[in-house]
Amino acid sequence: MSSIRPWILAGCLAALATPTHAQPLETTPSTGASAATVPTPLPSLPRLVALALSYDSGLQSQRLDSQSVAQEVPMAEAGLRPRLDATAAYRYTDADNIYTENPDDYPDEVYDDRVAGKTRDTSWELRMTQPLFSLERWRRVGKARAQMDAATLQVAVAERDLAVKVIETYLEAYQASRKLGLLIAQRESLVLQQRQAQRAYDLGIGDRINLLESQSRLDQAVADQTSAENDLANASSDLERLTGTPLVFDPVLIETPENLSIAPESMPLEGWLALTGDNPQVQLAAERQRVARIDTDVRRASRYPELNLVVGYSDVDSNDALRTSSDLTASVEMNLALYQGGYTTASIRQGELTALAGTASMENESRLAKQEVRKRLRSMQGDLRQIEALQRSVESGSLFLQAAIRGESLGLRDLVDVLDARSSLYDLRIRLVETLCLYLKDRTYLDAAVGRLDTSTLADVAGILGRVEEGNPPATTAPASG
Repeated sequence: MSSIRPWILAGCLAALATPTHAQPLETTPSTGASAATVPTPLPSLPRLVALALSYDSGLQSQRLDSQSVAQEVPMAEAGLRPRLDATAAYRYTDADNIYTENPDDYPDEVYDDRVAGKTRDTSWELRMTQPLFSLERWRRVGKARAQMDAATLQVAVAERDLAVKVIETYLEAYQASRKLGLLIAQRESLVLQQRQAQRAYDLGIGDRINLLESQSRLDQAVADQTSAENDLANASSDLERLTGTPLVFDPVLIETPENLSIAPESMPLEGWLALTGDNPQVQLAAERQRVARIDTDVRRASRYPELNLVVGYSDVDSNDALRTSSDLTASVEMNLALYQGGYTTASIRQGELTALAGTASMENESRLAKQEVRKRLRSMQGDLRQIEALQRSVESGSLFLQAAIRGESLGLRDLVDVLDARSSLYDLRIRLVETLCLYLKDRTYLDAAVGRLDTSTLADVAGILGRVEEGNPPATTAPASG
């Protein structure tokens, strides 16, 4: 098997040594709370992933399990090395034999204890066994190494899944915070719009339908703001659970860039599909299939004989002088299981079926990875088209707002038109932020599907978010809602 490439851990752990903008969570944004004058900078995504990789207890359990499985290798190799056994015994014997039944035939003094039939022996023995040929033991070493590789890949899969979860939750927190900032500003605009409609209605120059419409839009904005606050609180809580660090995502009123150019993927679909072999889940399924295949070979090897060299030394001390001895022996022993009631045949068949199941599982994981690539590429292409369209809509909405403001100053428009244009522009910005985060999630899942999720992916995600944020001055924090 090719060496297993560390995909993200090293780069992320290096990020732990760099400063971060993450701040302890002091206040939770809520309706009526005063927002900070200067928003807290975005937490460092590479650092959060690094914290999660070192903090998550489930991942720690996977790593310890992998280290435990790795001990199978020296255990299997021990079966090929010499084995030394020591035994000691004390034996009392009360015998009835030819000596005790014919004492007159053994008058010599040396036979007295034997004729009495009662003997007491103490003995000890050293026995060394060195396997000379054992196909089963040799194959067990290969199986143990394959199991170790599979356990290492299992950790890689867990690391990838955890990193994807952190990125996804980070994007959810970012989306909720920026959406909340826009909704707070939109609500302020709708409050003013509702007051204008109410004033016009009270003066008899307004329409009740317009009043009800403005009130309905304001109520919807309040509901959307509450939902965004809940989403932000949940995402922040999930990030704290994953990383062990409380984080701040302030609601910020962002000015979405009018030209956020994101290049589409240049690699054709066939190229992406060819990379799915690097998917850790596919590699894990292939390694498990290899383990099952080697295990079948181990079972087949039980039909072959084992040849061992045995060297022993024993010392027996007895009250019967004829039983006292010191012996040094050397032998070559062969062991062959001739019949075990059909156990060997059933065991081999079981291994073959397990290997076939592993092959099917590997093919299934490969198909799932390829389907994931197709799905994410299609989604990314649609996301980019939506982003381009929304950017044009935001640009048009900005021009319309400027025209409404200019029209109000000239007396051609009223304040309600300006507020309505501003509210619509906020809606477009919210949709743009949501679509951008959806694109980044699809991009993350695409990189994960082809085994390319690493620190460069984190840098790309952070870079795109940074381009969205860079045009916003510190004073653009969302105003407090009334």
